[in-house]
Amino acid sequence: MNSPQALQQPIDFYFDFSSPYSYIASEWIEAVAARHGRTVRWHAMLLGVAFQAAELRPPVNHPLKREYVLRDFARSAGMEGVPYTQPDPFPIPTQNAARVYWWLHETRPERAIPWARACFRAYFARGVDLSDAQALSTLATEFGLGEGEAQAVWNDPVWKERLKRVNEAAVAAGVFGAPFFFVDGEPFWGNDRKAQIERWLSQGPF
Repeated sequence: MNSPQALQQPIDFYFDFSSPYSYIASEWIEAVAARHGRTVRWHAMLLGVAFQAAELRPPVNHPLKREYVLRDFARSAGMEGVPYTQPDPFPIPTQNAARVYWWLHETRPERAIPWARACFRAYFARGVDLSDAQALSTLATEFGLGEGEAQAVWNDPVWKERLKRVNEAAVAAGVFGAPFFFVDGEPFWGNDRKAQIERWLSQGPF
């Protein structure tokens, strides 16, 4: 079993709002953590930065992978009982949603994770294009932010710089995809690492 000190360490969860597997993982990571006395630190990032650093491309950009991963997105969501509709366009740039996340994280921390969930569910269950300024502004208003508030945030150099630093720190930590987790410093990549994370949390290193 893990020591009491280890049980207090948060799980770090790195995600991109355009990542289907991040969306699915966002629906189970808090429950998994809670079962083992853990909390979760959510890190909104941009996969494009990590892909560039790792010299990778999105899986849907590989002709041999595209049809498979599109099927697997829906199948994996179904496995977790998570609603899923393949969005179009896909993938999309998500820097604006991520900047709003970090703004909330710093100014209204209790609203940051609910914003992340709202963005994921809007894009992957309702097809709301998070890269479209008007659509994202409407979502922010539905979420309870003031009219024009979110747009002012994502255009603010402070939050642009904050997201840039987060991306750089993620790459420096070894994050090359999403979802990406660190549990007691141990890296786990992918929604399909749920069972391994559960075992680590219950039994420790294996």
